[in-house]
Amino acid sequence: MDKPMIAVEVVYALADKQKLLRLAVPQGTTVREAALRSAMDGFFPGLDLVTAPLGIFGKAVPKPDERVLEEGERVEIYRPLIADPKEVRKQRAAKAAQNKADDAAKA
Repeated sequence: MDKPMIAVEVVYALADKQKLLRLAVPQGTTVREAALRSAMDGFFPGLDLVTAPLGIFGKAVPKPDERVLEEGERVEIYRPLIADPKEVRKQRAAKAAQNKADDAAKA
C-alpha cells in the first residue's frame, strides 16, 4: 500500500529572485529529500541541493538527511554566507574604537 502524502513547501531566494514551490510528498520524506524533489536547482543554476544547508521555518536543521517532515512545514534552502558574521562584527568594533580614538584626539 502506498504511503499517505503530506503537503510541504520548499523555498529559495536570492537578493533579486525567489521561488516557493508547494509539493505533495510521501509521509516519511526527509528535509533533504523534499529539497531534491523540488528540483529548485533547475530554477537557480549553480545551486547544489545535495550539500546546501537547509532549515524549517527559519531554523537550521543540523541533519537534514535524517529529519522527517511533517504536514505543512516549509523547507528553506540557505545560501552560503558571503562573510563570516563574527569577523564583520570584529571589524565594525575596531572601526568604532578607531573613530572614538580619533574623536578624543581632536578634543
